Amino acid sequence: MESLFEFLDDKWWLVFPAIAFAGHWANSLRKAGERRHQRRVELYKLRNQARESERASAADVEALVATHDAINKRWLDYELDVGKLIDFPLMTDVREPLTVAFLRAKREADGMRPDSAADMASPTRLEAYRKAVNSFAVALDVAEREARRIRDSKFTGLERERLATARQLLRIAGDHAATPAERQAAYKRARRELDGLIVLPDAAVAALEAQVAPGLDAGREPSDFRHR
Repeated sequence: MESLFEFLDDKWWLVFPAIAFAGHWANSLRKAGERRHQRRVELYKLRNQARESERASAADVEALVATHDAINKRWLDYELDVGKLIDFPLMTDVREPLTVAFLRAKREADGMRPDSAADMASPTRLEAYRKAVNSFAVALDVAEREARRIRDSKFTGLERERLATARQLLRIAGDHAATPAERQAAYKRARRELDGLIVLPDAAVAALEAQVAPGLDAGREPSDFRHR
């Protein structure tokens, strides 16, 4: 023990390097702790950013579905409104390439539509769906412009007269001021005028019959008013 004190008495100056080393060691521990803390903070931020990104993607999906709905509504206006179909017959004429193109684009977009935002977690799927919806919108725009340009010009003079008569008769059929007998007669005549000119979608026929139902015979068979 005495020899130890003699050594320390002779080597007292070693205390300073030891203190410096201890300080350096403590400083290294502090910095390592700070680095661990910084990594935890960065990991927390990354996790939050990932959650934010997921929420943003869900919002993008919902916005895209809303756009898809709006385009479908534009298309349904032709499917459900016989008056519009008479004015723009190209929109339901499947012999027209532009009509076939937008119907095909519609099927593709509808096929990619998710049931909910959570069903489309993949950015790749979302981008493919976005392209399909955009293609549907463009194809519908092109078909609408062409339908408005040509209107009923592909029909003969006599056929255009029949279309005009059908428009007038449908107004009577939907006029609640007319008697039930007048509305029923107008509806039946309108269907005869359209027969062979425009093929009405089932949805359009159902909507039309719902509109004029109070004027139709209660005991009629539904097939009486379906297009051939």
